[in-house]
Amino acid sequence: MTKTEMIRDAIRYIKQFKNSTVVIQIDDGLLDSPFFAGHIHDLALLYETGIKIVIVPGAKMMISRVLDSYKVKWKFENGIRITDNEGMDFIKMAAFDVSNRIMSRLAAERLHGVIGNWVSARGKGVINGVDFGSAGLITRIDIEPLRRAIDDGFIPIIPCVGWTAVGKAYNISSIDLAAETAKLLHADKLFFLEKDLSVSAELLSAPENSVISPEKKIAAISVDDIETFISENKLDSAKDNSKLAFLLRKGRDACLNGVSRAHILNGDEDGAIPGEIFSEIGSGTMIYRSNYGNFRSMTQSDVPAVLSLMHPFIEAGILIPRTEEEIKGQADLFTVYEVDGGIRACAALKPYQNHSCAEIAAVAVDDSYSNSGIGPALMRRLISEAEHTGYDFVFVLTTQASDWFERFGFKSAGKENLPEERLRKMDPARGSRILILPLK
Repeated sequence: MTKTEMIRDAIRYIKQFKNSTVVIQIDDGLLDSPFFAGHIHDLALLYETGIKIVIVPGAKMMISRVLDSYKVKWKFENGIRITDNEGMDFIKMAAFDVSNRIMSRLAAERLHGVIGNWVSARGKGVINGVDFGSAGLITRIDIEPLRRAIDDGFIPIIPCVGWTAVGKAYNISSIDLAAETAKLLHADKLFFLEKDLSVSAELLSAPENSVISPEKKIAAISVDDIETFISENKLDSAKDNSKLAFLLRKGRDACLNGVSRAHILNGDEDGAIPGEIFSEIGSGTMIYRSNYGNFRSMTQSDVPAVLSLMHPFIEAGILIPRTEEEIKGQADLFTVYEVDGGIRACAALKPYQNHSCAEIAAVAVDDSYSNSGIGPALMRRLISEAEHTGYDFVFVLTTQASDWFERFGFKSAGKENLPEERLRKMDPARGSRILILPLK
């Protein structure tokens, strides 16, 4: 993707997400990171573009430090911290200290944060003989006062503490809290900004339909693939990846209950937040429902984007040059793949009715999506369309992509197999190879 195209994408996303709501859970392990100030500065930039922000700070590391410093006993049971009632006072101290540090950093960016007690909770109680003490569960989030704070220009900061009706406090999961808040706000984005957590396609087996970034990250996973992905990679049983499994499930649940998309970001990467919002491939891992990208028929308004997509392939001699008028005249033959309003793949299926065949032409996939499976899906779609129409075969002419087309069953053939109409338009100087796929 060229620098110009990246700028165009950023402008398109700025327009798309203006007045949208983003809920971001921040791992408190990032507070002492050299990237922390940059992340808050990036949030300030997002705020300036008209994005509404809610911050839910984690406090796991800070709580451990405070409890240890005051010699308060605690332990983890199934990933949940257990301490007695005395420990809860120190947990509140740690949680609000983290929230105050974030509010101070927002103030340095001339933004107004507000820390509120919008969360009601109850004790987790005794489960299978284990008393979970200060650990709590969310019973209600007072969403209307939270909305008013947002509408008044504040950035709400929600500590990981909830209260009962009589004022007793409980420690709650910041990840749960962020997900529930995002669902109630019908947020456009839910971010989990984690310390040293990246979903690598080199270390994990990616689902077939996932998108792989040029940096070999799993850039996007459908909610339908989450459980299979967790199972195949044994994330539940792997100590280092159990948190990833938890985040994936929470992101999926949020997306199935009103949140547009959830994202897992590595907080040890500078610019992770704007990099994820303002580009299609992003900087982290997006969890999405089936509306992330879609194939559709080309329209006249798509012509400039299709020409731009085809340009590098024309420059490389892979595709023949086509004028804007030619593309407009054949628009009804094209199928495109659209992601958030951007065209990232195209191809045409041109029929030759008198010869009961069709040509697949002008196949182009944005280089950023070369590992995403979009190209093969596009080919299978066109082959299926030709087969359904009743054609005897489909063919392609190619100079550099023979091996790729052979993956779909295409075989070399001679000129005698092509319609005379197509032969007349061939440029002998290109030396194109003819490949045919029988459909009957």
